Amino acid sequence: METTIEAAGAVHALGLQRYSIQELLRLVQEKPRLELSPDVEEKIQACQDFVQLKSAEDRYIYGTNTGFGSLCETRVEAEEMEQLQYNHVISHACGIGEPIAPELSRLVMLIKLLTFRSGHTGIRLGTVRRLIDFWNEDVIPVIPRKGTVGASGDLSPLAHMALPLLGLGKVYLEGRITDAARGLSQRGWQPIRLGPKEGLALTNGVQYINAIGAQSLGRLATLTKCADLVASMSMQAFSCSLTFYQDILHQTSLHPERRTVAANLRRLLEGSNHHQLPTCAKSRQDPYSLRCTPQVHAAVRQAVDFGAEIIEKECNSVSDNPLFFPAQDEILSGGNLHGESTAMFLDFLAIAASELASISERRTYLQLCGKRGLPDFLVKHSGLNSGFMVAQYTSAALVNENKVLSTPASVDTIPTCQLQEDHVSMGGTSAYKLCQIIDNLEYVLAIELLTAVQAVDFHQNLRLSPLTQRVRDDLREQIAFLENDRVMSDDIEQARGCLLENAADWVEGLS
Repeated sequence: METTIEAAGAVHALGLQRYSIQELLRLVQEKPRLELSPDVEEKIQACQDFVQLKSAEDRYIYGTNTGFGSLCETRVEAEEMEQLQYNHVISHACGIGEPIAPELSRLVMLIKLLTFRSGHTGIRLGTVRRLIDFWNEDVIPVIPRKGTVGASGDLSPLAHMALPLLGLGKVYLEGRITDAARGLSQRGWQPIRLGPKEGLALTNGVQYINAIGAQSLGRLATLTKCADLVASMSMQAFSCSLTFYQDILHQTSLHPERRTVAANLRRLLEGSNHHQLPTCAKSRQDPYSLRCTPQVHAAVRQAVDFGAEIIEKECNSVSDNPLFFPAQDEILSGGNLHGESTAMFLDFLAIAASELASISERRTYLQLCGKRGLPDFLVKHSGLNSGFMVAQYTSAALVNENKVLSTPASVDTIPTCQLQEDHVSMGGTSAYKLCQIIDNLEYVLAIELLTAVQAVDFHQNLRLSPLTQRVRDDLREQIAFLENDRVMSDDIEQARGCLLENAADWVEGLS
């Protein structure tokens, strides 16, 4: 079901509908005021009443009147239950490293709210409303990047998300990091007091790695189109044939994604005479990094599309344990806190993004080899000048790093909590690696773009397609043609900035 998201400044009611990755990212970008729909409030209140009733009974309810993890058989007295939940949050806040960006922290909060809306977690309505207050008043928890094993939930990151509710930890406030107590004081809020199960409800689940997955998918969805665009510039620079992206060829394949990439290339290359230049190979046998672009780019798209389906399901599911079912008078312990689905697909996406960078670097390399009418290293006086020689080294270094980082983390597990939690997803490592690989991919594509624009400027008789002519002109407004050697790191940074700044406009109309 497609959800209507109002313009910035409006109010968005969180309901029970399924949210797409794009809708979640748009909510974080536009930051409308949030409120709960009446049916969600009713579900949360019904579960709150149910937990309050059951917690008074003489029975074991995990994480409510018992300890956590391997302490699940240790009962806690009724008068200790509030302290139990408080202790749970503060003891689990063991994150380390640089804090994540406020936009990602906001996305973690939003996906956590999607779990709370179910009315199965035992969270109280007042606690959910306070978390929404944080969103609405732009008081965003500071979450350290590392510390989750992605099963028993993202305990450490989510504990840091929860600390400010208790007046502890740090928050982003007015563009700076400050003590949460100050943020609460400025808004006249008192720290909340946790009821039965609430501390566990706040920290359980894999909303942290799901948020990184959703954000990464948003970036990759754009970069797959950028890769088609940049490749089309290289194809003109290398005076490729026009055979390998024709529709009749790709009708022989049962992979629709290949037809999509080929259609993008036809659109991007329409009007170019690159295939008519005397430097075009008479055999029409271009190197694989060019000729097989539709096949490789399509495989990456398949991974991104499949990953989006999995992560979207995860974001909209109930990720917590135990779960409460008031209508059935049931309290059920299970494994909805395990992030295996997310972790495996973060690893898969890492492989896909790494391959997109790998084929891009090969196209860059080809243009430096003195073939197809291009000078060595794309500079007029090579020898005296090194030109783009070492820009390719940088690209190669990043591709090598990506290959190492593409080793799956989800195939590993290190048992925790006295073997009670004896198989974990390691999705946190999968998530961190993917972010770094995507960062590297941006640079690799930028280097290819920088190289390709330099190469096309050497072809006096080349007529670029109108779409790529615009790209070339936009880049040249910021980066001059390389006549003689200069500090190339500046050009690389500018090329990456130009690519990311103009990506939405450049790839508009591409599939």
